Parts: sequence; C-alpha cells; structure tokens
Amino acid sequence: MPKAYISALSGGLGNQMFQYAVGRSLSLRHGVPLLLDTRMVEQDALRAYALSGFRIQADIAAPSQLPPKLGRIGRRLRWLPRWMTRRAYVFEKGFAFDRSMLAIRPPAHLSGNWQSEKYFANSSDVIRSDFELAQPLTPERQAVADAIAGINAVSVHVRRGDYLSNPVANAYHGTCEPAWYALAKQKIEQTVRNPSYVVFSDDPDWARANLHEFVSAKFVAPLQDGSDEQDLHLMARCRHHIIANSSFSWWGAWLNPRADKVVIAPAQWFRAATHDTSDLIPSGWQRL
Repeated sequence: MPKAYISALSGGLGNQMFQYAVGRSLSLRHGVPLLLDTRMVEQDALRAYALSGFRIQADIAAPSQLPPKLGRIGRRLRWLPRWMTRRAYVFEKGFAFDRSMLAIRPPAHLSGNWQSEKYFANSSDVIRSDFELAQPLTPERQAVADAIAGINAVSVHVRRGDYLSNPVANAYHGTCEPAWYALAKQKIEQTVRNPSYVVFSDDPDWARANLHEFVSAKFVAPLQDGSDEQDLHLMARCRHHIIANSSFSWWGAWLNPRADKVVIAPAQWFRAATHDTSDLIPSGWQRL
C-alpha cells in the first residue's frame, strides 16, 4: 500500500464528495497523494463513479495499490501483516464528527461517509476549487444560470426518487413533506428580501402539484445526461437555500461561497433517529 490516503467511494454524488473531501483534506495536511478506491461503486448496479465532472486532485487507485477488502472477521484478525491491520484500514466509528481522524497518518484506507464539514473545514477553499466544473455548463443549464443571476434566488431541493420508491431507503431516510417546505419558506422570508424560488427536484411533476406555496417558482427538471454535478452548481449559483435531507443539496448549499447566505435544513435528517447528526449541518445554517 503506497504512502497515501485512499478514500473508498460509495453511494451517489453527494456521498462521494464527502469521501473525497475528507481524504483530500488529510492529504493536504500530511503532504501525500490522495487515491480513490472505486471498487464499491463499480460493483453497484444503481451507482457509478461520479466525480469525473469536477477538477479534483486525485487519481483512481490501481488494483496493485489497493489492499484487499476485509470483512468483519478479517478486521479482527491480529495475525495479519501490519499493512492489512486496522492501522492501515480506517473505518468510520459513527455518524458524528470524530476528531481523532485528523491525526490519522498515512498510509491509510478510509471507509465511511464522513458527513461533516469539520473534517475539511481547514481546507474549504481548496475543496471548493477542486469541485469546480471540469466542463462549461450545457446550453440548457447556462440558460437557467443566466436567469438565476438576475434574481435574489433561493434554491429549493425536493428529493424523492429512491427515497420514495425504495422501501428500505424510505424507512431509513424519509422525505421532507409539503408542510415542511411551507415552514421553510416562511423562515426564509423573515430575513431575505424579495426572494425568488428555484425548485430543483428529481420529481418535478410531484413538486409542482404539491408545493402549493411555490406556485410562482421556477421549476428545474434534471437532465438525463449523467451530469448531475452541473445541476449541483446551478443550486450553488443561488443566493440562499432550502435543502432536503440529501447530501446532494447539502453540497449545493455548501458550494455557495457567500458569507451572507441563508440555508434552511431539516432538523430531522433521517426518519429513524439512529444517527447523531449534530455535526452534519454547519453552524451558520438553520435547522427547522
């Protein structure tokens, strides 16, 4: 295993961005390269490697650079060589921020979600630069960006998709309902003058039919071209944000560099209270 950090990628675009960000921050702190382990997403029928649309500073690890996968039993075996033990493998202990991670020295293979800004707060400018788009916006998206530029835009993200259609995902995540969005709109209008709402959703027909408080909003339907990172950047072009319980819209709000942005996030991120989400939402955002 090379003297580097290797971030194991899993899940969708937002999850992979968190996994990249923690590895990139550690690589900067300790002056070693970052490699990406894409084995899990390559074997996932519903997911794929999703970071190629950004200007990231990491290579995909070659098979010869990757340690073998360890199952639960393998993690406990003490007769394994040093490079195969827990000193090389770093597994996320829980959902809350783990400060001890910042002291992990290379080589290390990182496996987890790492969903907290605290893992990369000291490298935020670099992370934002790495997540710049590698290609210009498509013409359709550029038209939306031009429209956003001329208004006091508030992005509203409505995540449905597998959160609704997949019973396991629904039981785990749940969805933000119309009543919550109505309250979030009220919250925005307490501090934002003349807001114009831009609704991003993987189910725009449902959003139009059910978000009655947003009848005058601009609705943006996703394009089926595999360039989700461009939709993320359209969110980031907005001045303020109402995000769903989704790492996708979390990043849409976080990539907005404005210091005066207002971000409204769900207080309940998961349907089942199985995780400590106290470190998930940056301190400047509001939970509702």
